[in-house]
Parts: sequence; C-alpha cells; structure tokens
Amino acid sequence: MSTPNVVLVTGAGGFLASLVARALLEDGETPNISLILTDVIEPKNPAGHGTNNPQHVLTIKADLTDPKEIDALFNTSFGIPDTIYCMHGIMSQGSEHNFDLGLKVNADSVRDLLQASRRYGTQSGRVIKFIFTSSCAVYGGPLPHVIKPETIATPEGAYGLAKLSSELYINEFSRRGLVDGRILRLPTIVVRPGPPAAAASSFLSGIIREPLKGVEAICPMGSDISSPELDLPVWLSSPQTVVHNLIHAKHIPSSAFPKHTRVVCAPGFTVTIRDEIEALRQIGGEEVLKLIKFENDPTAKRLVDSWPQRFDNTYALSLGFTVDEGGMVPIVERFKKDVDAGIA
Repeated sequence: MSTPNVVLVTGAGGFLASLVARALLEDGETPNISLILTDVIEPKNPAGHGTNNPQHVLTIKADLTDPKEIDALFNTSFGIPDTIYCMHGIMSQGSEHNFDLGLKVNADSVRDLLQASRRYGTQSGRVIKFIFTSSCAVYGGPLPHVIKPETIATPEGAYGLAKLSSELYINEFSRRGLVDGRILRLPTIVVRPGPPAAAASSFLSGIIREPLKGVEAICPMGSDISSPELDLPVWLSSPQTVVHNLIHAKHIPSSAFPKHTRVVCAPGFTVTIRDEIEALRQIGGEEVLKLIKFENDPTAKRLVDSWPQRFDNTYALSLGFTVDEGGMVPIVERFKKDVDAGIA
C-alpha cells in the first residue's frame, strides 16, 4: 500500500470546504487519503456521494480559537497531517460587524494553526503543506484598472485585513522552510448553493440562486432593474473551477513559486451585476426577474465597490490553474440543471 496522505481541512462544514473535501477523496493524485474534517459544528462526512475511501474520514467538532483544540487535530488516529487546507473564517460582513471576533477567528487562529504546523512538521521530520483561502478583499483604495501580482494590497475592511495579515505569516513561514505555503486569493464564487452567507458578496449568488428556486432575492445595489449601480463590475469564478484550482494548488511543486511570495490570484472573469441578471433572464425567463427586490445597503455597497474588478490571469495560468470560459450564461445554466435535479 502507498504511503498515507493525511489531509486536514478546517472550516469543513462550509460550502466551499465541503466541496474540496469531496474532491480530495476523488483526487487520483492523492491516493490512500486519510481526511480530517473540522469545524465549530461537526462537519458531514462526504461518504455516500460517489467518493472513494469513506472509511478514511474523521469529522471533528473543534473551536480553532482554542490552541488546545488545534493541537488535538495533530494527534488523531490518522497522525500528523501532510497537508492542511485552512478554510475556516467569519465572512466579510460578519467580521465587519464584529471586529474583535473576526480578528480572533480570521487572523489569530490561523497564526496558531501555522505555529502548530511548524511544531508538528518539525516533530515528524517534514514540512507540512499549508493551503490558505484568501480573498480579493485584501485590496482597497485607489487601484489600477487591472490587478497584477505586484499590485500592493491595502484592505478597506476587517475581513481583508485578517486575510492579508495571515498571508504575510504564511509567506514568512514558507520563506523560512517552516511550512510549504500556497495562498489563493479567490474571486467571488457564483453560484453558491445553500442559504445566504454573511458576506457582502452573498447577493451575487442570491440574485440567481433564489429566483431559480422561486424565492425572492434582495439586491443591495440600486433601487430597480434600470439603476446605474447594476453596472458595477465584479470578479467571479464558478464553484467548480475554484474547487479544481484548490486541488491543483496541492500538486504544484514548491520550486514553481518565487522566493518572496506564495500568493496567487486564482483566475476569474469580470462581469457586471447587470450581466448576471441578463444571464438569469436568458436561462430562467422574464418572470424570474420579478423575484429580485432592490434595497440599497450602504455597507454592502462600500465593501463591494472597494474590491478590484479585473485581474491579469497570466501568472496563475502559467502555474496550471484554470479559468471559466463563456461568462455567466453557462454558469447559470449549470446551476439551473442542479436546481431542477434537486441537488442545489
């Protein structure tokens, strides 16, 4: 039997991390996997969804603001993880409204997890791979028309602050050989299934997801469907592409990254909110548009308006990451098929 691949996923009860967990079980490049899934509420075991090796999954309820509970994740029956997907956190509006809790969860616990990875990596005689989901919220202030790898990040929100501070720690730990970091600044993911999240960007999924399910959705931009606010460009990726890229991040050799940074802006594409609504009309028909209700939210607008709208994908694509093709229509079409099939 091949050497076990022990992978820890934090925030595994969340939408994206649960998809990553399932994809890891199906990943041919991660054979003989032992998967540790943790969150503040015990995550679901992805077994029973066509995945492999369901017996090699541990689901653990843990509060990662407690260093003792972090320590316990390195002392399960599976042994010390080879790879960590650090995906837990409080989303943008949630951390904006509760600044101290946001810092505790989004920054302090990440640093504690890094230190544990350093200690246990040293104990096991290897460097633990540390994959971190960051965000475009690290950017703010005056920005160039297109974001490039050298563009300086200056966040204008608590969520972006915590993500950027964590990135700096991961870069430094990687430079020193204490962990093997990979940082993906993710685009906004559309369409997210499930209930709305406490994120300023949540409505970008909601205005497609809810109407296709016959439910009203709130758009916090503009007062009606003709409002100029709907021409705001946003940077997006589909869930399928983001999950693919997070799995790919695990398999990139360390030597492919420059010495000074492990940050990669995951590929995405630019659309306006109006483009989203037009794609919804094309796939769902005129009637579903009546389910979008407009309620201006100054906090949401300020946060979303501060985020970058266009990126240069060249560096990410050179590392083998992939990008959605065809804009919003195929993404909305795929989501509608999932709704019709009862799986979204």
